[in-house]
Amino acid sequence: MNLDSSGTLDRRKVVPELLQDRGDLLVVTGLGSPAYDAMAAGDHDANYYLWGGMGSAITIGLGLALAQPKRPVLVLTGDGEMLMGLGALATTGAKHPRNLSVAILDNERYGETGMQLTHTAHGVGLAEVAKACKFDHTEVITEMDEIAPFRQQLQSTDAGLRFAQIKIKAENVEKILPSRDGVHIKNRFRAHLGFQPL
Repeated sequence: MNLDSSGTLDRRKVVPELLQDRGDLLVVTGLGSPAYDAMAAGDHDANYYLWGGMGSAITIGLGLALAQPKRPVLVLTGDGEMLMGLGALATTGAKHPRNLSVAILDNERYGETGMQLTHTAHGVGLAEVAKACKFDHTEVITEMDEIAPFRQQLQSTDAGLRFAQIKIKAENVEKILPSRDGVHIKNRFRAHLGFQPL
């Protein structure tokens, strides 16, 4: 299978760079590879890993950002997952939390179902969609030295909505799986926020 894509960045270098010196950052990962990447970068009580609900990462991140306005929130997901929830970008723009960032790891593939091409392989610009949905800062990242400036914005709780479409290589990397116990993930995350388990 030809895995050529327009991206050249290594996802396993990008994600640790994004999560370096994360401070109070709350992270919601899309299902599949973004969850594995976050886990490979180092498990954390403030990581909320999704194991289902494809297309829901941004809506969960939006709800979290609205509920926790004094905490910075990052949604870390893939292009396939984002394409399943494009309407959520409009809702996020309408609600406009100022503490939310979205990072799309765009390999132009549906990585969990066989590496089929996504629409970004055909030129669909997710950063342009986010801009049209009233995100304050949107960009397409194609070089590693562009990651650090984006990361520096992640700690802000009042800089407005931020969106980065990060062009990574289409490759199958080792799966570093976080816990698949949804109750454990939920309770650990709630405890990190100072709430009792349900």
